[in-house]
Amino acid sequence: MSGPWLVLDRVSKVYGDGASAVVAVREVSLELQGGRFVLLMGPSGSGKTTLLMLMGCLLKPTRGRLFLFEHEVSALDERTLPFLRRRYIGFVFQTFNLFPALTALENVELALNLKGINGREAQRQALALLARVGLSERLHFLPRDLSGGEKQRVALARALAGDPPILLADEPTGMLDSRTGRQIVELLADLARTEGRLVFMVTHDQRVRDLADDVLFMEDGSIVARESADDLWGAVFRREGR
Repeated sequence: MSGPWLVLDRVSKVYGDGASAVVAVREVSLELQGGRFVLLMGPSGSGKTTLLMLMGCLLKPTRGRLFLFEHEVSALDERTLPFLRRRYIGFVFQTFNLFPALTALENVELALNLKGINGREAQRQALALLARVGLSERLHFLPRDLSGGEKQRVALARALAGDPPILLADEPTGMLDSRTGRQIVELLADLARTEGRLVFMVTHDQRVRDLADDVLFMEDGSIVARESADDLWGAVFRREGR
């Protein structure tokens, strides 16, 4: 598809009413395309996670419209949204959210089961996904026997179950050391560039900005600035007279 995959048109999310109302997201408009790795940065409480939940159809906007592959989804009822999430969106969270009694392989197989893929086919796909994130040697380990980075790789493999075109990641490096965190972000960037996915990541980690195609900055519920890798390199070339 040549057009934007995910479009937010003046989207707002307000909690409460009247004088006690809190505006978590304020009239955000975005157009996001496949094959891009986008970072969303900003201080705590600026609305980043709420915006991510709106994009993932986990929350409905108070005002504005959300389009997924040119179809408006902001007005759909709650019975339809789980299907859209299963088909189009994979989620990666800071806290891994693995089932402690299941092995790495079983955690990914379960995610495939929930998307209607079962039996030998689920096992085949789970093996391939864990190999994709470099965990072929840790298939039968329980989460308690995995490092933080390995747990996040299992979580990433699980997010890829069913081959969703969009990946949404909420602080996936927040519980990892800097070296392991960068490896995870490099994996996410690679998924965007080599597989054509849209990968959108909320982070506080300034050290991974160089890996992004676009960096958005959020304050008080609004997008206040944007950096593009293309713009940054263009500025370098102009300074050097190329």
